[in-house]
Amino acid sequence: MKKLSLLIIFTIIGGSLWAQSWIGQENKQNYISTGMPILLIAPDAVSSAMGDVGVASTPDAYSAHWNNAKFAFIEGTMGVSTTFTPWLRNLHVGDMNLLYLSGYYRINNRSTAAASITYFSLGEIDMTNIEGQLVTTLHPNEFALDASYALMITDHLSLGATARYMRSDLTNGETLNDGGGNVETHAGNSLAADIGVYYQDAVSKTEEIALGALFSNLGAKLSYSDDNNAREFLPSNLRVGGRYTNKLDEYNKISALVDFNKLLVPTPQFRSTGATQTLTDYNNIGVISGALQSFADAPGGFSEELQEVQVSIGAEYWYAETFAVRAGYFYEHENKGNRQYASVGVGLRYNLFSFDFSYLIPTARLSTNPLSNTIRIQLSADLMPAK
Repeated sequence: MKKLSLLIIFTIIGGSLWAQSWIGQENKQNYISTGMPILLIAPDAVSSAMGDVGVASTPDAYSAHWNNAKFAFIEGTMGVSTTFTPWLRNLHVGDMNLLYLSGYYRINNRSTAAASITYFSLGEIDMTNIEGQLVTTLHPNEFALDASYALMITDHLSLGATARYMRSDLTNGETLNDGGGNVETHAGNSLAADIGVYYQDAVSKTEEIALGALFSNLGAKLSYSDDNNAREFLPSNLRVGGRYTNKLDEYNKISALVDFNKLLVPTPQFRSTGATQTLTDYNNIGVISGALQSFADAPGGFSEELQEVQVSIGAEYWYAETFAVRAGYFYEHENKGNRQYASVGVGLRYNLFSFDFSYLIPTARLSTNPLSNTIRIQLSADLMPAK
């Protein structure tokens, strides 16, 4: 009998984003798990160096992830960018990687189109039978394809929309054992949409403010088998935030940023003492009703709802638009995943090209932190700079 628990394969995926929630936590934790959590991982080295802020950061090729409406204010005419992220290296997993490729093209003075691809490889996982003999080797992977459009409504306000196709192939179609019998599996496929709004304005000759909001991953659930009761929510999400930029003089510029992040996914009730909700009941909640109730369904009441809000703060310094230094901090409550880390990074810009690097420093008190030593390496090119 081919035997590989679905729980193991799903834990690997969930662990990519909520790895810290496996270790040293008590029963009081009530974190929210979804399918394809890679859609929430910062794909770029710029925002990740600033604590994962980005909904109102300076528009760039990664705006599809942070706020698609920012594309309308991007300075270039056409550009591309790519990032490579080795994942969970502190767990001595050498073949898990996240790749991201994005590009944009300005159609006219008020509209911009963009596209991007996210690819996450979990490397190789050996599948054995009940005697421990190798049956096959799995190559689980996930990817998402995006197409975005942004339109400037006024000189200071823009709207954006993104259509997304995603595919999560965790089992390569193998028949697995979930502890209760064999399960026929297949890749999970879904469609989703993002809606963003962005505002920026110069409040003086040297100061600029920006505000943004993004509803992301609004779409159908994922299913890895024909059991409709086992469908998983997408990581539907609401992100809001702002930026303040001050050009100190001809050469020096600083920015301060903050983001607030909330999953639009219902809070599990079955993890609470005395709850009667089952996993099947939870998975049968509708996408729209789940998003609406996510603001007021935490078993612990308003205090637990506040725990579900993640906070990111960041700062950026530019010298002569050539060299950048960045730093930030990301906070998630210990009962909701316990991802808490500082981040730092640098950026270099030369002619049409730029290089950015970020490094993550976990601060949560864990004996072994899976997110330690996480780096991101980013290369970008402005193929047609603004005239």
